[in-house]
Amino acid sequence: MDCTAGGKALCGEMGVRGYPSIKYGDPADLQEYNGGRNLDDIKKHAATLGPSCSPANIDLCDDAKKKTIAEFTAMSAADREAKIKENEDATDKFEKDFTAFVEGLNKQYKEESEKKEKATADIKNSGLGLLKAVHKHEQAAKKEL
Repeated sequence: MDCTAGGKALCGEMGVRGYPSIKYGDPADLQEYNGGRNLDDIKKHAATLGPSCSPANIDLCDDAKKKTIAEFTAMSAADREAKIKENEDATDKFEKDFTAFVEGLNKQYKEESEKKEKATADIKNSGLGLLKAVHKHEQAAKKEL
């Protein structure tokens, strides 16, 4: 899907951070594909796909996932919804905090870059080039003697 247009909200919900992203599995619990990106690699991965652990296919789950599914099943719908919201809110907070952090870094980088460029220009404008030329000329003159 196009994550820059109409699919932007769904991409955010699914945790798409870069493009192209390939996800697979249960739509409510998509997994990230991190394999090769050429056709042979993707075909090889696709050949391994099939039903996977989920509440609908609990027989495919290991004991730990079966236990977690049982715990979630035992919760009331309201409790599950509250837990989902709590986790989504926590994820949103981390995302916002990270975005603010990156924006702060970008601002700091821009300020320091401008400071460095100004300082470098000031040094060059103070006669550094001429100083180097005089120094080189004087050294060459001493060698001639």
